[in-house]
Amino acid sequence: MALNTILRPFRTVAIVAALGVAAVHSGGVSVRTAEAAQGPESVADLAEGLLDSVVNISTSQRVSSNRRTPRPRIPEGSPFQDFFDEFFGERDGDQQPRSRRVNSLGSGFVIDAQGIIVTNNHVIAEADDIEVNFADGTKLTAEVVGADPKTDIAVLKVEPEQPLTAVPFGDSNALRIGDWVMAIGNPFGLGGTVTTGIVSARGRDINSGPYDNFIQTDAAINRGNSGGPLFNQEGEVIGVNTAIISPTGGSIGIGFAVPSDLVQTVVAQLREFGETRRGWLGVRIQPVTDDIAESLDMAEAKGALVAGIIKGGPVDNGTVEPGDVIIRFDGQEVEDMRDLPRIVAESPVGKEVEVVLIRKGEEKIIKVTLGRLEDGEQLIAQSQSTDEPQTATVLGMDMAELDSALREKYEIEEGVEGVVIVSVEENSAAAEKRIVAGDVIVEVAQEEVKTPQDVKDRVKELTDDGRRNALLMIANKTGELRFITVPMR
Repeated sequence: MALNTILRPFRTVAIVAALGVAAVHSGGVSVRTAEAAQGPESVADLAEGLLDSVVNISTSQRVSSNRRTPRPRIPEGSPFQDFFDEFFGERDGDQQPRSRRVNSLGSGFVIDAQGIIVTNNHVIAEADDIEVNFADGTKLTAEVVGADPKTDIAVLKVEPEQPLTAVPFGDSNALRIGDWVMAIGNPFGLGGTVTTGIVSARGRDINSGPYDNFIQTDAAINRGNSGGPLFNQEGEVIGVNTAIISPTGGSIGIGFAVPSDLVQTVVAQLREFGETRRGWLGVRIQPVTDDIAESLDMAEAKGALVAGIIKGGPVDNGTVEPGDVIIRFDGQEVEDMRDLPRIVAESPVGKEVEVVLIRKGEEKIIKVTLGRLEDGEQLIAQSQSTDEPQTATVLGMDMAELDSALREKYEIEEGVEGVVIVSVEENSAAAEKRIVAGDVIVEVAQEEVKTPQDVKDRVKELTDDGRRNALLMIANKTGELRFITVPMR
Protein backbone atom coordinates (compact mmCIF):
# COMPACT_ATOMS: atom_id res chain seq x y z
CA MET A 1 0.00 0.00 0.00
CA ALA A 2 1.37 3.39 -0.93
CA LEU A 3 2.55 5.62 1.88
CA ASN A 4 0.15 8.45 1.10
CA THR A 5 -2.82 6.12 1.25
CA ILE A 6 -2.23 5.10 4.85
CA LEU A 7 -0.63 8.18 6.37
CA ARG A 8 -2.87 9.42 9.16
CA PRO A 9 -2.64 13.16 9.93
CA PHE A 10 -2.46 14.14 13.52
CA ARG A 11 -6.11 13.84 14.22
CA THR A 12 -5.42 10.16 13.96
CA VAL A 13 -1.97 10.49 15.43
CA ALA A 14 -0.47 10.39 18.77
CA ILE A 15 2.59 10.71 20.82
CA VAL A 16 5.72 8.80 21.29
CA ALA A 17 7.55 7.68 24.36
CA ALA A 18 11.20 7.64 25.03
CA LEU A 19 13.95 6.92 27.45
CA GLY A 20 17.45 6.77 26.04
CA VAL A 21 20.14 4.17 26.60
CA ALA A 22 23.44 5.03 24.96
CA ALA A 23 25.09 2.30 22.93
CA VAL A 24 28.54 1.09 23.98
CA HIS A 25 31.18 1.14 21.25
CA SER A 26 34.39 -0.82 21.09
CA GLY A 27 36.76 -0.49 18.18
CA GLY A 28 34.03 1.18 16.12
CA VAL A 29 31.64 -1.81 16.61
CA SER A 30 28.48 -1.41 18.70
CA VAL A 31 28.33 -3.76 21.71
CA ARG A 32 24.82 -4.59 22.89
CA THR A 33 24.84 -4.86 26.69
CA ALA A 34 22.20 -6.76 28.62
CA GLU A 35 20.85 -3.48 30.00
CA ALA A 36 20.54 -1.93 26.55
CA ALA A 37 18.86 -5.02 25.17
CA GLN A 38 16.21 -5.03 27.90
CA GLY A 39 15.63 -1.29 27.94
CA PRO A 40 15.23 0.79 31.10
CA GLU A 41 14.02 -1.15 34.12
CA SER A 42 11.33 1.43 34.88
CA VAL A 43 10.29 4.88 33.69
CA ALA A 44 8.05 5.46 36.69
CA ASP A 45 10.15 8.23 38.24
CA LEU A 46 10.48 10.04 34.93
CA ALA A 47 6.78 9.73 34.12
CA GLU A 48 5.72 10.85 37.59
CA GLY A 49 7.60 14.12 37.20
CA LEU A 50 6.12 14.85 33.77
CA LEU A 51 2.44 13.89 34.05
CA ASP A 52 1.41 17.27 35.47
CA SER A 53 2.94 19.13 32.51
CA VAL A 54 1.00 17.20 29.84
CA VAL A 55 -2.60 18.29 29.22
CA ASN A 56 -5.66 17.03 27.43
CA ILE A 57 -7.22 19.45 24.97
CA SER A 58 -10.93 19.38 24.23
CA THR A 59 -12.35 21.49 21.42
CA SER A 60 -15.84 22.10 20.11
CA GLN A 61 -17.07 23.63 16.90
CA ARG A 62 -20.56 24.58 15.73
CA VAL A 63 -21.15 23.38 12.18
CA SER A 64 -24.28 23.97 10.13
CA SER A 65 -25.94 21.62 7.72
CA ASN A 66 -28.31 22.58 4.95
CA ARG A 67 -29.27 19.00 4.28
CA ARG A 68 -33.02 18.69 4.05
CA THR A 69 -34.88 16.00 5.95
CA PRO A 70 -37.31 14.21 3.64
CA ARG A 71 -40.85 15.23 4.49
CA PRO A 72 -43.49 12.49 4.59
CA ARG A 73 -46.45 12.87 2.32
CA ILE A 74 -49.80 13.08 4.11
CA PRO A 75 -53.32 13.28 2.76
CA GLU A 76 -54.51 16.76 1.89
CA GLY A 77 -56.56 18.27 4.72
CA SER A 78 -55.16 15.86 7.30
CA PRO A 79 -55.55 16.97 10.95
CA PHE A 80 -51.81 16.24 11.35
CA GLN A 81 -50.81 18.89 8.81
CA ASP A 82 -49.80 21.50 11.41
CA PHE A 83 -47.82 18.92 13.36
CA PHE A 84 -45.77 17.87 10.34
CA ASP A 85 -45.19 21.49 9.27
CA GLU A 86 -43.81 22.37 12.67
CA PHE A 87 -41.77 19.19 13.10
CA PHE A 88 -40.02 19.53 9.76
CA GLY A 89 -39.52 23.29 10.06
CA GLU A 90 -41.52 24.06 6.94
CA ARG A 91 -44.46 26.09 8.28
CA ASP A 92 -43.50 28.88 5.85
CA GLY A 93 -42.35 26.54 3.09
CA ASP A 94 -38.60 26.63 3.91
CA GLN A 95 -36.77 24.26 6.20
CA GLN A 96 -34.42 26.10 8.56
CA PRO A 97 -30.72 25.15 8.43
CA ARG A 98 -29.73 22.88 11.28
CA SER A 99 -26.49 23.07 13.24
CA ARG A 100 -24.67 20.64 15.46
CA ARG A 101 -21.69 20.79 17.78
CA VAL A 102 -18.63 18.71 16.88
CA ASN A 103 -16.14 17.81 19.61
CA SER A 104 -12.56 16.57 19.31
CA LEU A 105 -9.76 15.60 21.65
CA GLY A 106 -6.01 16.05 21.55
CA SER A 107 -2.96 16.55 23.72
CA GLY A 108 -0.50 19.31 24.56
CA PHE A 109 2.17 20.31 27.05
CA VAL A 110 3.07 23.32 29.22
CA ILE A 111 6.26 25.20 28.32
CA ASP A 112 5.74 28.25 30.56
CA ALA A 113 4.46 28.15 34.13
CA GLN A 114 2.38 31.27 33.44
CA GLY A 115 0.11 29.35 31.08
CA ILE A 116 1.73 28.80 27.65
CA ILE A 117 0.85 25.47 26.03
CA VAL A 118 2.03 23.85 22.78
CA THR A 119 -0.09 21.49 20.68
CA ASN A 120 -0.82 20.62 17.04
CA ASN A 121 -2.53 23.15 14.82
CA HIS A 122 -5.03 20.59 13.54
CA VAL A 123 -6.14 19.88 17.12
CA ILE A 124 -7.50 23.41 17.55
CA ALA A 125 -8.06 24.53 13.94
CA GLU A 126 -11.45 26.22 13.43
CA ALA A 127 -12.50 25.46 17.01
CA ASP A 128 -15.07 27.75 18.64
CA ASP A 129 -14.14 26.73 22.16
CA ILE A 130 -10.90 25.24 23.54
CA GLU A 131 -10.71 23.70 27.01
CA VAL A 132 -7.48 22.47 28.61
CA ASN A 133 -7.76 19.67 31.18
CA PHE A 134 -4.93 19.11 33.66
CA ALA A 135 -3.92 15.94 35.49
CA ASP A 136 -5.31 17.24 38.82
CA GLY A 137 -8.76 17.75 37.29
CA THR A 138 -8.45 21.50 36.71
CA LYS A 139 -10.15 22.78 33.55
CA LEU A 140 -9.23 26.11 31.96
CA THR A 141 -10.45 27.90 28.86
CA ALA A 142 -7.67 28.60 26.34
CA GLU A 143 -7.17 31.19 23.64
CA VAL A 144 -4.99 30.78 20.56
CA VAL A 145 -1.76 32.82 20.64
CA GLY A 146 -0.81 31.74 17.13
CA ALA A 147 -0.77 28.76 14.79
CA ASP A 148 1.36 27.51 11.90
CA PRO A 149 -0.30 25.01 9.51
CA LYS A 150 2.98 24.37 7.66
CA THR A 151 4.55 22.68 10.68
CA ASP A 152 1.22 21.82 12.38
CA ILE A 153 2.21 23.70 15.54
CA ALA A 154 -0.03 25.93 17.67
CA VAL A 155 0.49 27.91 20.87
CA LEU A 156 -2.30 28.37 23.45
CA LYS A 157 -2.64 30.59 26.52
CA VAL A 158 -4.54 29.88 29.74
CA GLU A 159 -4.86 31.93 32.93
CA PRO A 160 -3.98 29.66 35.88
CA GLU A 161 -4.53 30.64 39.50
CA GLN A 162 -1.23 29.01 40.46
CA PRO A 163 1.97 28.54 38.40
CA LEU A 164 1.84 25.44 36.22
CA THR A 165 4.41 22.67 35.87
CA ALA A 166 6.42 23.40 32.72
CA VAL A 167 8.80 21.19 30.75
CA PRO A 168 11.91 22.32 28.86
CA PHE A 169 12.80 21.65 25.24
CA GLY A 170 15.76 19.39 24.51
CA ASP A 171 18.15 19.18 21.58
CA SER A 172 16.56 17.01 18.90
CA ASN A 173 19.78 17.17 16.87
CA ALA A 174 21.51 15.19 19.62
CA LEU A 175 19.13 12.24 19.20
CA ARG A 176 20.54 8.98 17.90
CA ILE A 177 18.70 6.14 16.24
CA GLY A 178 18.00 3.62 19.00
CA ASP A 179 17.67 6.17 21.84
CA TRP A 180 14.79 5.48 24.19
CA VAL A 181 11.91 7.95 24.21
CA MET A 182 8.67 8.37 26.15
CA ALA A 183 5.32 9.89 25.29
CA ILE A 184 2.45 11.04 27.46
CA GLY A 185 -0.91 11.87 25.93
CA ASN A 186 -4.65 11.42 25.67
CA PRO A 187 -5.22 8.42 23.36
CA PHE A 188 -8.89 7.79 22.53
CA GLY A 189 -9.82 10.30 25.25
CA LEU A 190 -8.62 8.02 28.05
CA GLY A 191 -6.55 10.71 29.77
CA GLY A 192 -2.87 10.74 30.74
CA THR A 193 -1.27 7.68 29.17
CA VAL A 194 2.43 6.81 29.06
CA THR A 195 4.11 4.83 26.28
CA THR A 196 7.75 4.13 25.54
CA GLY A 197 9.80 3.16 22.52
CA ILE A 198 12.92 4.10 20.61
CA VAL A 199 13.92 6.52 17.89
CA SER A 200 13.48 4.41 14.76
CA ALA A 201 14.77 6.98 12.25
CA ARG A 202 15.47 10.68 11.78
CA GLY A 203 14.92 13.18 9.00
CA ARG A 204 11.78 11.47 7.63
CA ASP A 205 9.94 13.19 4.78
CA ILE A 206 6.28 12.05 4.75
CA ASN A 207 5.08 14.69 2.25
CA SER A 208 2.94 16.49 4.81
CA GLY A 209 4.50 19.92 4.34
CA PRO A 210 7.47 21.93 3.05
CA TYR A 211 9.58 21.45 6.18
CA ASP A 212 9.25 17.72 6.81
CA ASN A 213 12.10 16.47 8.99
CA PHE A 214 10.28 14.09 11.30
CA ILE A 215 11.57 11.88 14.08
CA GLN A 216 10.21 8.36 13.57
CA THR A 217 9.45 6.24 16.64
CA ASP A 218 7.89 2.89 17.44
CA ALA A 219 6.25 4.16 20.66
CA ALA A 220 2.51 3.55 20.64
CA ILE A 221 0.61 6.49 19.14
CA ASN A 222 -3.16 6.62 18.72
CA ARG A 223 -6.01 9.06 18.15
CA GLY A 224 -6.07 11.76 20.79
CA ASN A 225 -2.29 11.85 21.24
CA SER A 226 -1.96 14.61 18.63
CA GLY A 227 0.10 17.53 19.92
CA GLY A 228 1.57 15.59 22.80
CA PRO A 229 5.26 15.64 23.72
CA LEU A 230 7.98 13.12 22.92
CA PHE A 231 10.48 13.07 25.79
CA ASN A 232 14.10 11.98 25.98
CA GLN A 233 15.51 10.21 29.03
CA GLU A 234 16.27 13.55 30.72
CA GLY A 235 12.61 14.56 30.63
CA GLU A 236 13.11 17.14 27.88
CA VAL A 237 10.72 17.56 24.96
CA ILE A 238 12.53 16.53 21.79
CA GLY A 239 9.46 16.31 19.54
CA VAL A 240 5.76 17.00 19.09
CA ASN A 241 3.85 13.95 17.87
CA THR A 242 2.00 14.71 14.66
CA ALA A 243 1.28 11.67 12.46
CA ILE A 244 1.26 7.90 12.18
CA ILE A 245 1.18 5.38 9.39
CA SER A 246 -1.72 3.03 9.95
CA PRO A 247 -4.25 1.27 7.73
CA THR A 248 -6.73 1.10 10.63
CA GLY A 249 -6.15 4.32 12.59
CA GLY A 250 -4.45 2.50 15.46
CA SER A 251 -0.76 2.24 16.26
CA ILE A 252 1.35 -0.20 14.29
CA GLY A 253 4.62 1.17 15.61
CA ILE A 254 5.32 3.87 13.02
CA GLY A 255 4.81 7.35 14.41
CA PHE A 256 6.26 10.76 13.57
CA ALA A 257 7.15 13.77 15.70
CA VAL A 258 8.17 17.31 14.70
CA PRO A 259 11.74 17.84 16.03
CA SER A 260 12.05 20.23 18.97
CA ASP A 261 14.65 22.39 17.21
CA LEU A 262 12.09 23.29 14.55
CA VAL A 263 9.26 23.60 17.11
CA GLN A 264 11.20 26.07 19.25
CA THR A 265 11.75 28.42 16.31
CA VAL A 266 8.06 28.37 15.38
CA VAL A 267 6.87 28.73 18.98
CA ALA A 268 9.16 31.73 19.58
CA GLN A 269 7.75 33.54 16.52
CA LEU A 270 4.14 32.71 17.40
CA ARG A 271 4.61 34.00 20.94
CA GLU A 272 6.29 37.22 19.78
CA PHE A 273 4.30 38.05 16.66
CA GLY A 274 1.22 35.77 16.69
CA GLU A 275 2.39 34.49 13.29
CA THR A 276 5.48 33.09 11.60
CA ARG A 277 8.07 35.30 9.94
CA ARG A 278 10.25 33.01 7.85
CA GLY A 279 13.23 33.87 5.73
CA TRP A 280 12.80 33.84 1.93
CA LEU A 281 15.42 33.49 -0.80
CA GLY A 282 13.10 33.85 -3.81
CA VAL A 283 14.27 30.91 -5.92
CA ARG A 284 12.64 27.84 -7.46
CA ILE A 285 14.67 24.70 -6.87
CA GLN A 286 14.80 21.04 -7.85
CA PRO A 287 16.91 18.02 -6.87
CA VAL A 288 20.39 17.45 -8.23
CA THR A 289 20.29 14.05 -9.92
CA ASP A 290 23.36 12.03 -10.94
CA ASP A 291 22.83 13.07 -14.57
CA ILE A 292 22.55 16.75 -13.67
CA ALA A 293 25.63 16.53 -11.41
CA GLU A 294 27.63 14.99 -14.25
CA SER A 295 26.47 17.61 -16.76
CA LEU A 296 27.44 20.39 -14.32
CA ASP A 297 30.86 18.80 -13.70
CA MET A 298 30.10 18.12 -10.03
CA ALA A 299 31.93 15.37 -8.15
CA GLU A 300 28.72 14.20 -6.46
CA ALA A 301 24.97 14.76 -6.62
CA LYS A 302 24.23 17.13 -3.73
CA GLY A 303 22.70 20.52 -3.04
CA ALA A 304 19.70 22.31 -4.51
CA LEU A 305 19.58 23.22 -8.20
CA VAL A 306 18.18 26.70 -8.84
CA ALA A 307 15.53 26.23 -11.51
CA GLY A 308 14.31 29.82 -11.58
CA ILE A 309 14.35 33.23 -9.92
CA ILE A 310 11.12 34.79 -8.63
CA LYS A 311 10.65 38.30 -9.95
CA GLY A 312 10.73 40.89 -7.20
CA GLY A 313 12.41 38.45 -4.81
CA PRO A 314 15.58 38.97 -2.74
CA VAL A 315 17.93 37.62 -5.46
CA ASP A 316 16.17 39.09 -8.49
CA ASN A 317 19.29 41.18 -9.11
CA GLY A 318 21.60 38.67 -10.74
CA THR A 319 23.13 37.50 -7.46
CA VAL A 320 21.83 33.97 -8.00
CA GLU A 321 21.24 32.56 -11.47
CA PRO A 322 19.22 29.61 -12.85
CA GLY A 323 21.52 26.61 -13.07
CA ASP A 324 23.39 27.49 -9.87
CA VAL A 325 23.63 24.69 -7.31
CA ILE A 326 23.45 25.84 -3.69
CA ILE A 327 25.58 23.56 -1.52
CA ARG A 328 25.90 25.61 1.70
CA PHE A 329 23.66 28.24 3.24
CA ASP A 330 24.65 30.38 6.22
CA GLY A 331 27.20 27.80 7.36
CA GLN A 332 24.86 24.81 7.02
CA GLU A 333 25.42 22.07 4.45
CA VAL A 334 22.67 21.56 1.86
CA GLU A 335 22.94 17.84 1.21
CA ASP A 336 19.55 17.52 -0.45
CA MET A 337 17.09 19.88 -2.14
CA ARG A 338 14.59 19.64 0.71
CA ASP A 339 17.21 20.86 3.20
CA LEU A 340 17.30 24.36 1.69
CA PRO A 341 13.67 25.50 2.28
CA ARG A 342 13.87 24.48 5.93
CA ILE A 343 17.24 26.16 6.55
CA VAL A 344 16.15 29.37 4.81
CA ALA A 345 12.80 29.43 6.63
CA GLU A 346 14.53 29.16 10.00
CA SER A 347 16.76 32.16 9.20
CA PRO A 348 15.75 35.65 10.38
CA VAL A 349 14.07 38.01 7.91
CA GLY A 350 16.48 40.73 6.77
CA LYS A 351 19.60 38.79 7.72
CA GLU A 352 22.58 38.92 5.36
CA VAL A 353 23.81 35.38 4.86
CA GLU A 354 26.68 33.73 3.05
CA VAL A 355 25.72 31.31 0.29
CA VAL A 356 28.13 28.85 -1.30
CA LEU A 357 27.13 27.68 -4.77
CA ILE A 358 28.52 25.99 -7.84
CA ARG A 359 28.19 27.94 -11.08
CA LYS A 360 29.48 26.46 -14.33
CA GLY A 361 31.71 24.06 -12.46
CA GLU A 362 33.24 26.66 -10.17
CA GLU A 363 32.50 27.22 -6.48
CA LYS A 364 31.44 30.77 -5.61
CA ILE A 365 30.62 32.55 -2.36
CA ILE A 366 27.99 35.28 -2.42
CA LYS A 367 26.10 37.39 0.12
CA VAL A 368 22.31 37.72 0.06
CA THR A 369 19.82 39.52 2.28
CA LEU A 370 16.73 37.46 3.03
CA GLY A 371 13.18 38.62 2.46
CA ARG A 372 10.07 37.40 4.25
CA LEU A 373 8.42 34.23 2.96
CA GLU A 374 4.89 35.39 3.74
CA ASP A 375 5.44 38.52 1.62
CA GLY A 376 6.88 36.38 -1.15
CA GLU A 377 3.84 34.13 -1.22
CA GLN A 378 1.60 37.15 -1.75
CA LEU A 379 3.90 38.43 -4.49
CA ILE A 380 3.76 35.11 -6.34
CA ALA A 381 -0.02 34.90 -6.00
CA GLN A 382 -0.45 38.38 -7.50
CA SER A 383 1.91 37.88 -10.46
CA GLN A 384 -0.33 36.77 -13.28
CA SER A 385 -0.77 38.06 -16.82
CA THR A 386 -4.12 39.40 -18.03
CA ASP A 387 -3.19 39.98 -21.71
CA GLU A 388 -4.71 38.09 -24.62
CA PRO A 389 -3.04 34.68 -24.87
CA GLN A 390 -0.63 33.87 -27.70
CA THR A 391 -0.24 30.41 -29.22
CA ALA A 392 2.50 28.52 -31.07
CA THR A 393 3.72 25.01 -31.90
CA VAL A 394 7.28 23.97 -31.05
CA LEU A 395 8.91 20.53 -30.77
CA GLY A 396 5.57 18.78 -31.14
CA MET A 397 3.92 20.86 -28.43
CA ASP A 398 1.01 23.26 -28.91
CA MET A 399 1.53 26.09 -26.46
CA ALA A 400 -0.41 29.10 -25.24
CA GLU A 401 0.23 32.04 -22.98
CA LEU A 402 -1.02 31.19 -19.50
CA ASP A 403 -4.20 33.15 -18.71
CA SER A 404 -6.92 32.76 -16.08
CA ALA A 405 -9.08 30.54 -18.31
CA LEU A 406 -6.27 28.06 -19.02
CA ARG A 407 -5.17 28.20 -15.40
CA GLU A 408 -8.68 27.17 -14.37
CA LYS A 409 -8.98 24.53 -17.10
CA TYR A 410 -5.78 22.73 -16.09
CA GLU A 411 -6.11 23.54 -12.36
CA ILE A 412 -2.74 25.31 -12.37
CA GLU A 413 -1.91 26.98 -9.07
CA GLU A 414 -1.57 30.77 -8.92
CA GLY A 415 2.16 30.80 -8.26
CA VAL A 416 3.02 28.87 -11.44
CA GLU A 417 4.14 31.11 -14.32
CA GLY A 418 5.31 30.40 -17.86
CA VAL A 419 3.93 28.98 -21.12
CA VAL A 420 1.24 26.32 -20.81
CA ILE A 421 1.23 23.26 -23.06
CA VAL A 422 -2.28 22.62 -24.41
CA SER A 423 -1.52 19.47 -26.46
CA VAL A 424 1.38 17.17 -27.29
CA GLU A 425 1.75 15.45 -30.66
CA GLU A 426 1.61 11.67 -30.39
CA ASN A 427 5.00 9.92 -30.80
CA SER A 428 6.82 13.28 -30.68
CA ALA A 429 10.03 13.76 -28.72
CA ALA A 430 8.06 15.69 -26.09
CA ALA A 431 5.57 12.83 -25.73
CA GLU A 432 8.44 10.38 -25.27
CA LYS A 433 9.67 12.57 -22.41
CA ARG A 434 6.21 12.31 -20.80
CA ILE A 435 5.36 15.97 -21.24
CA VAL A 436 1.58 16.35 -21.13
CA ALA A 437 -1.08 19.01 -21.62
CA GLY A 438 -1.26 21.23 -18.55
CA ASP A 439 2.50 21.22 -18.00
CA VAL A 440 4.05 24.68 -17.99
CA ILE A 441 7.36 25.60 -19.66
CA VAL A 442 9.15 27.94 -17.26
CA GLU A 443 12.56 28.16 -18.92
CA VAL A 444 14.34 27.09 -22.09
CA ALA A 445 18.10 26.56 -21.81
CA GLN A 446 18.06 28.31 -18.41
CA GLU A 447 16.34 31.43 -19.76
CA GLU A 448 12.90 32.39 -18.48
CA VAL A 449 10.03 32.33 -21.00
CA LYS A 450 6.70 34.12 -20.71
CA THR A 451 5.11 33.67 -24.15
CA PRO A 452 5.03 30.98 -26.85
CA GLN A 453 7.09 33.31 -29.03
CA ASP A 454 9.79 33.34 -26.33
CA VAL A 455 9.95 29.55 -26.57
CA LYS A 456 10.13 29.61 -30.37
CA ASP A 457 12.87 32.23 -30.38
CA ARG A 458 14.94 30.38 -27.81
CA VAL A 459 14.64 27.04 -29.59
CA LYS A 460 15.65 28.71 -32.87
CA GLU A 461 18.73 30.19 -31.19
CA LEU A 462 19.72 26.74 -29.95
CA THR A 463 19.22 25.25 -33.40
CA ASP A 464 21.29 27.99 -35.02
CA ASP A 465 24.07 27.31 -32.51
CA GLY A 466 24.13 23.67 -33.58
CA ARG A 467 22.62 22.32 -30.36
CA ARG A 468 20.86 18.98 -30.64
CA ASN A 469 18.78 19.16 -27.45
CA ALA A 470 16.71 21.81 -25.71
CA LEU A 471 16.87 21.86 -21.92
CA LEU A 472 13.39 22.76 -20.67
CA MET A 473 12.38 23.55 -17.13
CA ILE A 474 8.83 22.25 -16.70
CA ALA A 475 6.37 22.91 -13.87
CA ASN A 476 3.33 20.75 -13.18
CA LYS A 477 0.03 22.25 -12.04
CA THR A 478 1.15 22.44 -8.40
CA GLY A 479 4.41 24.19 -9.28
CA GLU A 480 6.74 21.21 -8.87
CA LEU A 481 9.71 21.79 -11.17
CA ARG A 482 11.86 19.43 -13.22
CA PHE A 483 14.43 19.71 -16.02
CA ILE A 484 13.73 17.78 -19.25
CA THR A 485 16.00 17.48 -22.27
CA VAL A 486 13.99 17.36 -25.53
CA PRO A 487 15.76 16.42 -28.82
CA MET A 488 15.28 19.07 -31.53
CA ARG A 489 14.57 16.83 -34.51
